[in-house]
Amino acid sequence: YIAKARCHLMRDIGAQAAPMNAFYLNLGMETLALRMERHCSNAQKIAEFLEQDDRVAWVNYPGLESSPYHELAMKYMPHGTCGVISFGLKGGRKADLRTCVLHPASTTHRQMTDEQLKEAGVSPDLIRLSVGIENPEDILDDIKQALEKATK
Repeated sequence: YIAKARCHLMRDIGAQAAPMNAFYLNLGMETLALRMERHCSNAQKIAEFLEQDDRVAWVNYPGLESSPYHELAMKYMPHGTCGVISFGLKGGRKADLRTCVLHPASTTHRQMTDEQLKEAGVSPDLIRLSVGIENPEDILDDIKQALEKATK
């Protein structure tokens, strides 16, 4: 990495990071493995919880044994798959969780018709959850609380 930055970026194209930017980049690189491990383990716990919850219609996460991509995920990513989970709530759009997650059908893809959403693979009940590195029990508590409110 350092050789690439010095030899290619600085020598060949003249790019050089400012000292503070270089410090932050290096700090981020040093902790990336720890942060990714936490993202993946948290997401695995959340996906397992969602898969067992009766209010959830489906869960798409390659770390789950029920995923059609599980075998490939274990082959190529044996230490954890990712921090992003998508799932659907029973009840569709009316059961939307808007506080900590993204509901593509009413936000990023809201300009599309129902037919276009279907063609794009965005079902009306799709929820996209990007799991952070917080304590997984705190994340689960927030999800449980949101599911309670969504199903009332």
